[in-house]
Amino acid sequence: MTDIRLVEQSDQIEIHLPDGRTLAGPRGASARDFLKSIEVDLPAPIVGVVVNGELHELTYPLEMESHVQPVTMADADGARIYRRSLTFLLEAAFTNLFSDSFLFIDHSVASGGYYCHSRGREPLTESEIKALESEMRRLVALNLPFDRREASIEEAIAYFESQNYDDKVRLLRHRRKSYVTLYNLGSHTDYHHGYMVPSTGYLKWFEIVLSNGGFTLRFPRRSTPTTLAPMVDYPQLLNAFRQYGNWLERLGIESVGALDDAIQAGRSREVILVSEALHEQHIASIARQIAEKRDSARLVLISGPSSSGKTTFSRRLAVQLLALGISPYALELDNFFVDRDATPKDENGEFDFEKIEALNLVQLGDQLQRLIRGEEVQLPHYNFKKGMPEPGDVVRLRPGQLIILEGIHGLNPSLIPASLAAQSFKIYASALTQLNLDRHNRVSTTDTRLIRRIVRDARERGYSAQQTIGRWESVRRGEKRHIFPYQENADVMFNSALAYELSVLQPLAEPLLRQVVFGTPEYVETKRLLAFLEWFLPVEMEWVPDNSILREFVGGSILKDFKVWGG
Repeated sequence: MTDIRLVEQSDQIEIHLPDGRTLAGPRGASARDFLKSIEVDLPAPIVGVVVNGELHELTYPLEMESHVQPVTMADADGARIYRRSLTFLLEAAFTNLFSDSFLFIDHSVASGGYYCHSRGREPLTESEIKALESEMRRLVALNLPFDRREASIEEAIAYFESQNYDDKVRLLRHRRKSYVTLYNLGSHTDYHHGYMVPSTGYLKWFEIVLSNGGFTLRFPRRSTPTTLAPMVDYPQLLNAFRQYGNWLERLGIESVGALDDAIQAGRSREVILVSEALHEQHIASIARQIAEKRDSARLVLISGPSSSGKTTFSRRLAVQLLALGISPYALELDNFFVDRDATPKDENGEFDFEKIEALNLVQLGDQLQRLIRGEEVQLPHYNFKKGMPEPGDVVRLRPGQLIILEGIHGLNPSLIPASLAAQSFKIYASALTQLNLDRHNRVSTTDTRLIRRIVRDARERGYSAQQTIGRWESVRRGEKRHIFPYQENADVMFNSALAYELSVLQPLAEPLLRQVVFGTPEYVETKRLLAFLEWFLPVEMEWVPDNSILREFVGGSILKDFKVWGG
């Protein structure tokens, strides 16, 4: 018989780690204290913790026996915690030195960092940048705590009004909850969308670099969590973000609070129409640039990460080219896969169809050259069931006809022979979100694409949000390897982000996310996305035009079956 009896509560508890080890310690001790002894065994510093399936800060007290998973800077959530804390440190240091001006954190950069700028003064000089970094390092050396507290919305609004933070005030007026979490660092106070490290002493790895009229706050990437990657120039990316920032300024919507104000005031249709008009204007401009080079540029290469709207963009570009008297031929890169037996494998021994070596580059290059010379070519058609190519369409391009080739390797110089490079026009398409929650809280371009994909996968493929989130890390890994390193090779970038889109996606994504099972690895990400989407007022989907990029994800696109057949 099982011996069950009442006992006095012990002042000790046990926590169980994912690797099977168990730690014992005093009840009520922080997760940080419990995990200190194992940090040396981990590949990166611990900055957060998952307790019984819920993400928490390291200051979280452990009151009962629990399953505990350390979150390090090499994890997605850990990287967000570190970067969020680092921006708060930057805010405090900036306020200490330049209290009469305002800091804006704009967007991410590929090598690991955020592009920032100041307003209310001239751009920071080299010496001022050095002083700002020195002030941040002084605060790190003091190891000051990030004090966390809950405040009523009324209290928070009153504080931010006193600081002239109009964008934060506008956002908070639309908050569904009656409270907001504020953080203090010395005399500096702000709220941030997510958790923080316990103190400034955790923030050892960063650098500030003067760049492009502003500066870049550099931090480690997840793959090298305690080392800064080499700094690279990103003029194309910066221009794309600046163009979108100018569009938002024209709309009078420079933050999510301003968007919510416009929706509440009944201006949703105006915002949608102008946003779509700006997209159409840019696509038409790209088509004109291609038309001006039609004698020398016979090949249009389009690349971009997952859920960027590349398919709809390609078809809208084809429509614009047709309007200019140019009939493009769409060539499908997927038909150039090598035999399954020759497909490269990843580190786990699985077929890696995302490597460029998975394509028959010799055949692709030969057939592109022959098509451009006006020869008749029998294209391959890849049989995915058999894992081998079969004879496909026989094609001959008409004089002056262009080829449009879309795929993840479109900007990789190894894709086409060097002799074709001068005859190509390269386009990078991505959802480069510039509409941030406020001046200090970014809207991640990755989050926008993930939410797009959750909605599309549920509608078109029958995937649950949990399945899509579970695959997302693998998708992101492929993008970092095969797409992002080549984005600056583009002749032009197309920003597929729409100012209003998250307000349309919110009522579609929220019920899908609420079906994710508590306690699963995907639940932590789900909870974060749900909290993020709460900032957006909903907009009716039927107001979205049927040729919009957004229709690729919410359904109802007039371009779904659109094709231009050449030859």
